[in-house]
Amino acid sequence: MVAQHPEHEFYFLFDRPFDESFIYADNVTPVVVNPPARHPVLWHVWFEMSVPKALKRIQPDLFLSPDGFLSLKSHVKSLPVIHDLNFVHNPQDLAKSHSWFYNRYFPKYAKKAARIATVSEYSKQDISKQYGIEESKIDVVYNGVSERFSPLDESEIERVRKTWSDGWPYFIFVGSIHQRKNIERMLQAFDEFKKTDQPHKFILVGNRKWWTPAMQHALDTMKCKEDVVFTGRVSDADLNNLMGAAQANVYVSTFEGFGIPIIEAFQSGVPVITSNTTSMPEIAGDAALVVDPFSVSCIAEAMTSIAEDEDLRIRLIQKGQERAKQFTWQQTADLLWDSISKTLQ
Repeated sequence: MVAQHPEHEFYFLFDRPFDESFIYADNVTPVVVNPPARHPVLWHVWFEMSVPKALKRIQPDLFLSPDGFLSLKSHVKSLPVIHDLNFVHNPQDLAKSHSWFYNRYFPKYAKKAARIATVSEYSKQDISKQYGIEESKIDVVYNGVSERFSPLDESEIERVRKTWSDGWPYFIFVGSIHQRKNIERMLQAFDEFKKTDQPHKFILVGNRKWWTPAMQHALDTMKCKEDVVFTGRVSDADLNNLMGAAQANVYVSTFEGFGIPIIEAFQSGVPVITSNTTSMPEIAGDAALVVDPFSVSCIAEAMTSIAEDEDLRIRLIQKGQERAKQFTWQQTADLLWDSISKTLQ
């Protein structure tokens, strides 16, 4: 979006020293605004004291906030991207201080915003309902999928599997190891699936920062826990390979505003098992196996179907690759620019 609009100037506000890779083009001016905002108290200081001062100096036509936070004290027209309202529906998923901040300030941000962008029709309707915002004021700007993701050939798949799963086929989960990602039920479902004597592994890619005692209990009580692999964070290249060599992507969150790993798998030529809740059926369309994320047996049955039905896998791969074409970052840039233009009218 920045590169396509050299006629405009963009000021990027950072709360700490930044990497030069964020300065995408000559029309970007970086501005470091203190203090580093790593806690709700500092979020308040940053957005209500530091940001208004910076905006007063810059005098922009618009303040675009890609993660939804706004400055209530600034009089600059504002366009927040509010990805989802999980913190409204599941406040227990966050630290109490974070949950309090989000639920106190995001209703105010939504009412202050000149317009709102969000990432799915589901989130649009949710924001409208929860905050009393007219749907006509909310624009859907779908996320895209990186072109790095692509199908692997058989020799590459064999090489990746030798590296990560001792050569065996595997299911993959990609995302934060967080309560709303449904980690406990995924582990329980995999354990149930393994009763069919399949050789599969289950690889979970993501940061275990939010690991809980309930997740640990689910892992400890598995009969096949030696077949579960936690990789932690991995490089982009490893992520692309891990996704591309998987037999299926299991992405059965209880709540999502979009669900980028769904379309990453589609583009990689990998079948998807995902949830029938919130935005996920909207994003997956008819290209995935859609299950009840609260039913361990339903998740396990979907795993069995993927493992045993090659015709089903082929159909899902074909549908997924077509579906992925509908989600590009070029489209995202165009839709966001349209939202900006509407805001400035």
